[in-house]
Amino acid sequence: MFSTQKKLLLLFLFLFGGLSTAIPQPTQEKDPFTTFQETNGATNKLNFFFATPNRYKKSSAYDWLEAVKVYLSTAEKSKDTFGIKAYRLMQAQLYNDISDHYKSIAIANELYQEVDSLESTELKLILQLLDQNYGRLQMYDKQIEVREQMQELGITESVPFYDIYANMGLYRKAMEQYILAVKPTIPDNDHLALAKHHNTVGYYLYLDKSPETATNEFKKALGFLEVYINDISRQKSEKDIFESEALKAEIEGNIGKCHVQLKEYQEALPLLTSSLSVLEEFNHGRYKNQIVDNTLNLAETHLILDNNQTAKQLLDKRFEDIEIRQEIKRNKLLAAYFDKEENFRSSSGFYKRNEYIMDSLKANERSILQQQLVAIVGTSDLENSRRLINEQKLANERIRNEIQAKDERINLVIISLIFTLLGFMGLVYAYLKSIKNQRLIAEQKYIIENSLKEKDSLLKEIHHRVKNNLQMVSSLLSLQTRNTKSKAAIVALEEGKSRVKAMALIHQKLYQNEDLSVIEMQGYIESLINSVQSVYKKGGHNISITVDAEGTELDIDRAIPFGLILNELVSNTFKYAFPESDENGKIYIHLRKNGDKGYFEYSDNGVGLPVDTDERTSNSMGLRLINRLVNQLQSKLNIDRGSEGVRFWFNFS
Repeated sequence: MFSTQKKLLLLFLFLFGGLSTAIPQPTQEKDPFTTFQETNGATNKLNFFFATPNRYKKSSAYDWLEAVKVYLSTAEKSKDTFGIKAYRLMQAQLYNDISDHYKSIAIANELYQEVDSLESTELKLILQLLDQNYGRLQMYDKQIEVREQMQELGITESVPFYDIYANMGLYRKAMEQYILAVKPTIPDNDHLALAKHHNTVGYYLYLDKSPETATNEFKKALGFLEVYINDISRQKSEKDIFESEALKAEIEGNIGKCHVQLKEYQEALPLLTSSLSVLEEFNHGRYKNQIVDNTLNLAETHLILDNNQTAKQLLDKRFEDIEIRQEIKRNKLLAAYFDKEENFRSSSGFYKRNEYIMDSLKANERSILQQQLVAIVGTSDLENSRRLINEQKLANERIRNEIQAKDERINLVIISLIFTLLGFMGLVYAYLKSIKNQRLIAEQKYIIENSLKEKDSLLKEIHHRVKNNLQMVSSLLSLQTRNTKSKAAIVALEEGKSRVKAMALIHQKLYQNEDLSVIEMQGYIESLINSVQSVYKKGGHNISITVDAEGTELDIDRAIPFGLILNELVSNTFKYAFPESDENGKIYIHLRKNGDKGYFEYSDNGVGLPVDTDERTSNSMGLRLINRLVNQLQSKLNIDRGSEGVRFWFNFS
């Protein structure tokens, strides 16, 4: 008996010991800088350096730079030609990463002088470095030259301008150029590329002060990125995983910045905080601009939420490279901080700094902008200019041959030429007179076109100001709501604010459109629903909403009544249609206009209207307003009541 128990005990100890040794022990992640130092040979070091996505996770760029300098010195002493070239290339990248752009350019240009001895990969790295450095220094003409060289060498197929337009503040133009250049090249199944595309489009919209539209693009980007991350059929390398995690952090940070623009600071706080943490961990020079933007927006958020010391710590961070617009925002936030601390002397100092910067920008930005536009336009027409010059050369050669032939026959035709010249002079006189008339017509056309452009600009400005005034009214209603204790009054004020927002959205869409006479209703209805949802934070977010208005455009006289009607119907659904749960709630909105005839339909599958709806209509502000607005459209409201839900519809002209 004892022998059997002893055997079982020994077997248990053996199994337990084997299991304990089989459990993997946590391993400490190795510093890439240490791996780089342990790597043998200049070739392997060069490949590791540029293949490592997160070089500076544990060691700074300055540590890498000192080590590369030592390796370069050793290579120079041993006259290792390839080693010298490899370490100089790494040196140029490191100077770019620490924002010493002039040194990086100098080294890259020295390497480029040996173009005949460079491999295609090395040549591409050098030209990309020059492109990045010139862009950061706003030397766009040089940047364009580098891109032309890349095109000539077959490194790129075309010369893009969208990022240069963005750097010059022309964000809408940048977005249009980017979509035209990039979207057709992305396959439908390349979800990572689609995520990057929508993130870039959203960022241009954010810079153009269109946060709601930008947020929609960022959400699309997150959707494509989630599909890419969860795609188990595709094997992902460490670099792929790093890139997707960094992109997710970048997109979330962009959404946070949109919340700041919309003054939704509580929603912005967690997004900006997590994004900044990830990007700072992954930063190796690539995310410097996003880190600065996220830091400033996070500081603004803390300042608004009265976390003043946290905001000050963020504003006191030292950045190696900062844009003028970021410097202006930083000074403005520091001034606001010192205003809160009642240190008005320091606050005044930061306000004055911004005044100096703005004065300097006003003095120089026009001439710089014109020069850069000339560089862009001139470059885009370069191929056409070369073709025209070649054609002109051929034409000149033909003319010279004809003149020589005429010289040989000049004595035979001199008398006839005199009479011909007399007739030609009459034609020239008539031609010159027609040229003068054409010039007058062209001048008048130019004046008319300029007048039309000024009119469009004034109309856009008027719509913009009307939208701002309506937003101010909405803000005043919000302030009044905070100071009102009556629940009925608060509900009435919120409804009024929602109606004001519906009208403001019309004017916003108008000044954003190229055509000021009509509004594209699909986008307007989606934006309006988002606006209503933001009011009813506890309801309406699980309802499935289908909008069928693609391609329908209405003028402002019809769009405003439609907006107010839809605002009332959606608000009514959110408030009353699903009293218990909106999990299976559905809303269907249909709007069509063909020629002079139009049709509108709205339905939901909620609890429907009460039996005494006709009696309530006379007392309900919402239903009375809907009926009056439908009458304004010269139509009559029809209501279908069913066992589930309700349907409103009417025809209009």
